[in-house]
Amino acid sequence: VLLAAAVCTKAGKAIVSRQFVEMTRTRIEGLLAAFPKLMNTGKQHTFVETESVRYVYQPMEKLYMVLITTKNSNILEDLETLRLFSRVIPEYCRALEENEISEHCFDLIFAFDEIVALGYRENVNLAQIRTFTEMDSHEEKVFRAVRETQEREAKAEMRRKAKELQQARRDAERQGKKAPGFGGFGSSAVSGGTTAAMITETIIETEKPKVAPAPARPSGPSKALKLGAKGKEVDNFVDKLKSEGENIMTSVGKRSTEAAKVLAPPVNMESVHMKIEEKISLTCGRDGGLQNMELHGMIMLHISDEKFARIRLHIENEDRRGVQLQTHPNVDKKLFTAESQIGLKNPEKSFPINSDVGVLKWRLQTTEESFIPLTINCWPSESGNSCDVNIEYELQEESLELNDVVIAIPLPSGVGAPVIGEIDGEYRHDSRRNLLEWCLPVIDAKNKSGSLEFSIAGQPNDFFPVQVSFVSKKNYCNIQVTKVTQVDGNSPVRFSTETTFLVDKYEIL
Repeated sequence: VLLAAAVCTKAGKAIVSRQFVEMTRTRIEGLLAAFPKLMNTGKQHTFVETESVRYVYQPMEKLYMVLITTKNSNILEDLETLRLFSRVIPEYCRALEENEISEHCFDLIFAFDEIVALGYRENVNLAQIRTFTEMDSHEEKVFRAVRETQEREAKAEMRRKAKELQQARRDAERQGKKAPGFGGFGSSAVSGGTTAAMITETIIETEKPKVAPAPARPSGPSKALKLGAKGKEVDNFVDKLKSEGENIMTSVGKRSTEAAKVLAPPVNMESVHMKIEEKISLTCGRDGGLQNMELHGMIMLHISDEKFARIRLHIENEDRRGVQLQTHPNVDKKLFTAESQIGLKNPEKSFPINSDVGVLKWRLQTTEESFIPLTINCWPSESGNSCDVNIEYELQEESLELNDVVIAIPLPSGVGAPVIGEIDGEYRHDSRRNLLEWCLPVIDAKNKSGSLEFSIAGQPNDFFPVQVSFVSKKNYCNIQVTKVTQVDGNSPVRFSTETTFLVDKYEIL
C-alpha cells in the first residue's frame, strides 16, 4: 500500500505531500524529516527502510521525489509508480525548484490523485493524467455551442423585426397614415411614431456590426485562431453533433445568421489602391546550405472610382537577384519592357471597378545561400542524458523589418519543460504540441541577431525541423509603384499602397 507521495528538500522539509491513507500532519512531517538521516550516501540505492515503512525516492536536482509505502509493498511496482510521479512534475513546473513546486502545488496534488487512489496505483499513463486533470467536458461544449447558436439566431431575429418595424414606419409616413406603435407605447400617432423610431433605431444602432481595424499580422501559414471565425466554428460543431446522432434542441428556427461582411479598408485607402504581396517558401539544411528558396509576388490593383479607371502604373524595379517578371495578358508588355509602365493593351479600355486585379507578378527561385533573408543556426549537443541546445538567428537582408517572428523548435515528448539559459526575446512552452516557441516582436537592422540557450532530455535529431514564421510591411524584392498617371493628359493620380511579405513555409531540416 502506498501511504504518501511527497516532494521534499534535501533536508527533509516537505514542499508538497499527498497522503492516500489516514495520517496526521505531524506523522508525515516526522517521517520526511527522518528520511535524509536514514540515507547512506555511500550506496546507490533508491530506497531505504525502517521498522515500519519503506521510502522509495528519486533525486530531482535539489529536491527528492519520495514515496512512503508499507514494508510488504511490491517494490518493483513502487519504482514504476515513482517514475510516473517524476514525469508528472515537469509537466506542471518549468523548473525543479522549491518556489515553482509551491506555486503549482494544487495541480500536482490533482495529478497525484489520478495516479493513486486509496493507496493503490491506478492503471494510467501521462497522457491520460493530462486529459483527466484538464476536465474537458463534451456535454459542456455541446451546451455552450447550442447556447451561442441560439443567441446569434435571436439577435438576427431581433434585427429583422427592428428593420420591419422601421420600414413600416417609413411606409406609413410616406402614405400619410398613422405610424404603427408598439403595444403599450403611445396612444397618439405622434407618440407612437416617435417611440417606434427611437426603439427601432436604438436596436439597429446597437446591433450594427462593428468595423474592426485591419489586423497587424495577416493570416499566413500559422494555425492561430482567427478573430471573427468563432460563430462559423460553433455552427459546424453543432452540425457535426447532429450528424453523429446528438439531439440538439433549438428554440428558434434555423435562419441564416451571417451578417454582412464589413471589410475594414486601410486608413488611407484612396480611389486607386495597390496591394503588393510576397510569399516565401524556404528549406535549409541544419548544417548550412540552402536546399530551395522560392518567392512569389504580385501587385493587385483596386479601383473604386470610374474617373480613374484609365490609368498607368509606373513601376520601379531595383531588384538585382534575377527575378522573373510576368504581366497580365491584357497589359501592354512592350510598354512595360520599354518604360516600366503598366497599362492596358487597348488604351481606350478601362480597368475593372471595385475588384482586385492582378497586373504584375514575379517569381524568384534559387539555391544561393546569400539570398536567405533570415538565417537560423540550431546546434544541439549531447551532455549525459540531456541535450544542450544553442540556437541563433541573423538577419541577412538588413533592409527588411520582420514583425511577430516565431521560431518553433520541436521538443521530445514526455520529458517535461526545457530549462532556459540565456534568451533574447521571450519564449512559450507548448506542452500539448511539444514545441518551444521563441517569440521576437521585431527583427531589423538594429536587432539583427540574437540567441537562445536551453537544455532538456533528448537526442539532437529531436529538435528538427525548426520552423519560422513572420510578417513584414517591406517586400523582399524591391519592386514598388512610384507613380500613377491618367492615360489622357498624363496627370498624376493619388494612390495608396499596402505591402505585405509573408511566410508560406520556412524550415530548417
